[in-house]
Amino acid sequence: MEKIVIVGGVAAGPKTACRLKRLKPDAQITIIDQDELISYGGCGIPYYISGEVADADALRSTSFDLVRDEAFFADAKGVDVKTNMQATRIDRKSKTLHLKNLLNNTEEAIPYDKLVLTVGSRPVIPPIAGAELKGVYTISSLKSAIALQKYLREGDAEKAVIIGGGAIGIEMAEGLEDMWGLKTTIVEFLPQLLPNFIEKPIEQMLSHHLKKNNIDVFTSESVTALEADENGVVARVVTNKQVLEAELVLISTGVRPRDELAREAGLLVAPRGGIVVNNRMQTSDPDIYAAGDCIETYHQVSGKKTFAPLGSLANRQGRIVADNLAGIYSRFDGVVGSFIMKAFEICVGTTGLTLKAARAEGFDADMSFIVQSDQAHFIQGHEDIVLAMVFDRKSRRVLGVQGLSVMGDSILARINAAAGLLSRNAVIEDFSVLEMAYAPPFSTALDALNVVANVAENNIAGRFRPISLLDFIAWVENPESCPDRIVIDVRSVFDSRNEVERFGDLWLPLPYPEIRTRYQELPKDKELILVCGAGTRSYEVQVFLDSVGYTRNLVLEGSLMALRPMGIEWVSEED
Repeated sequence: MEKIVIVGGVAAGPKTACRLKRLKPDAQITIIDQDELISYGGCGIPYYISGEVADADALRSTSFDLVRDEAFFADAKGVDVKTNMQATRIDRKSKTLHLKNLLNNTEEAIPYDKLVLTVGSRPVIPPIAGAELKGVYTISSLKSAIALQKYLREGDAEKAVIIGGGAIGIEMAEGLEDMWGLKTTIVEFLPQLLPNFIEKPIEQMLSHHLKKNNIDVFTSESVTALEADENGVVARVVTNKQVLEAELVLISTGVRPRDELAREAGLLVAPRGGIVVNNRMQTSDPDIYAAGDCIETYHQVSGKKTFAPLGSLANRQGRIVADNLAGIYSRFDGVVGSFIMKAFEICVGTTGLTLKAARAEGFDADMSFIVQSDQAHFIQGHEDIVLAMVFDRKSRRVLGVQGLSVMGDSILARINAAAGLLSRNAVIEDFSVLEMAYAPPFSTALDALNVVANVAENNIAGRFRPISLLDFIAWVENPESCPDRIVIDVRSVFDSRNEVERFGDLWLPLPYPEIRTRYQELPKDKELILVCGAGTRSYEVQVFLDSVGYTRNLVLEGSLMALRPMGIEWVSEED
């Protein structure tokens, strides 16, 4: 009987075991885990803290309400599970795994024919003085989440600080404020939230939305120490700029792969961390496989190695491990970096590379940016959807897509469609003609994903010349930086009245229907910044002005509709 031993029992390990047992019912499969809680949805932990998931067991349960514990795996799956057992050493020569029982400190060894490492990742803990204080938590497992919720229930914390502005930190901030009523602050070392995932304008929309929901956000700020009260409980967070009061601190500064067991066994490990595997999930030892957060993988857009700690990928990789162990050739060709998250009433999604990352990889990268209705404009209750597309100007290859909208499927649908195309090296035209399901309650006739690609195509062709949102904002707030510019607002006089009154000669109204008869009134000694509510009219005006010799003009990317979600209060909405 073939002996398959799996180290790690959260996501990839149980998936491997259950799939393999269906393919090879006679195999002897054993899962080893150092925790007693296994096979849970780790990505659901923030929603357990927020109260949306009522009980920790719900994260360990099947869809038919059975808890995935040792007895479940033994009785329902025919898989042996050993919990509270730490794998300490792999003897590759004798094909033996050495274990330590964490309850009684005894040791044992078990033989294997094939070994699977699904040991996950561990949180990165910055070298901050006071990180060991009571009231300081990292969310590294379901057990730590249960301990945090117990602390919240039994304590009297009123203020929380989250160190780290990644997805987990943002999701936890929502739970602490919404469920527990804690005044919550996020401190991020880098200049923006979700660094390396989204462009700055979308990040500003996210940050503004968090602030509207009572979450303070401080970026470009580093935590230097945590200080305690007289009882040894965390009370203050000291940064390089201020001191924040807090009775609860969450450290959420990322994770790194657990690759020590593999490294000590002489398996190939990437210089920056992560067990090296081929596309069949085999390590440098053909009898040892690895999957999940502990491995290095391949980024299909950048062409570089990367680290992608996501439960969805771990489950896919676990299935591929099982297939190959059963003799079914199966391969995992890498990731495109797809991601989506909820933040109160909005969601943010991304796939592929950001503009900064694309340029760092040597692409001649640029970006198109739109704000468009998620439904036909005549449908009541339609909402805006924000999309950005990163592309290579030379090859026309699309390198990434990002978006933000109100909670729903609007962003999910576009990100998923884009991810499928990115993995196939799709170019702008592939997105322009992509067939998307249409009905007025679900989308516009020309889908937002088509439109953002069309804007990219017009950009490359030179028909569309934008000014970025950030450059526009900086100039409006300091017009002396470029005194020969003027805004031409092609909305109706009624819609543009507030900006005209506020900015005076800097803001000139010239309604869209009148542009062809009045364009000669425009100043020839100024650079014209064309703006409108959605972007379509200002682009058409740009094309017309180019045709009559007024070529010194730029269109505001994303339109005025993009400014208010960014927290720019001086722009008025169309009535």
